[in-house]
Amino acid sequence: MATETKTASPSQGVTPQSSAEAHHHPPSHLKSYFVSSEQQFDAAKLGMWIFLITEMLLFSGMFVAYTVYRSQHPVAFSEASHTLNWVMGGGNTLVLLGSSLTVALAIHYAQKDKQRKAAWSLTATTLLACAFMAVKYFEWTAKFDHGVFPGEAFNPHGDHYAHLAEFPFARQFFSIYYVMTGIHAIHVLIGIGLIAWLATRAFRGHFSSAWYTPIEIVGLYWHLVDIIWIFLFPLLYLI
Repeated sequence: MATETKTASPSQGVTPQSSAEAHHHPPSHLKSYFVSSEQQFDAAKLGMWIFLITEMLLFSGMFVAYTVYRSQHPVAFSEASHTLNWVMGGGNTLVLLGSSLTVALAIHYAQKDKQRKAAWSLTATTLLACAFMAVKYFEWTAKFDHGVFPGEAFNPHGDHYAHLAEFPFARQFFSIYYVMTGIHAIHVLIGIGLIAWLATRAFRGHFSSAWYTPIEIVGLYWHLVDIIWIFLFPLLYLI
């Protein structure tokens, strides 16, 4: 009896030999406790969303505290708010919006196997984030030079800030201001470290359309950082 020899058709995608190799030699990025890259990506994304929800709860508590204090002391909070430099705050808003665009482009380029462009997009995001922190540094130091500190150290002086001493609850405004913008700044610094690390890896060609999970996950984190500032800016600077 003649024996038929079965060969894999092109529509099957892989030959039995390549299937065995895929089984015994999984991609280097795939952890041993995941079945596939898709499962690993879904698990990572779910974990990040859970983390982002806790971050939103953290800032929600501060937003509530601000709203309660402002409703009780509207005049003091309004006067304190008007001393903030809305031009610097608005400029920082544009900077963060630009960084959201560049990190989204990085994800897009990684998906298209354009790793060099992804790396430069991540670099641009890092530089924009550093620009945000530089503006924040000058904004804070200008207030410190005029005695505008949080809590008991609040002792405003100078033409622009001296009148705040007449409002006992202006110090509460600046205490909340420093806490909210300070915690946000910590998140920006963390983002700078993560995105710079991804940029160096992208320049080495560590990512591809088959695996760009770290860029996607850090991109989600960075978008949340930007969204929080979009709420902080009008709440603190404009209202």
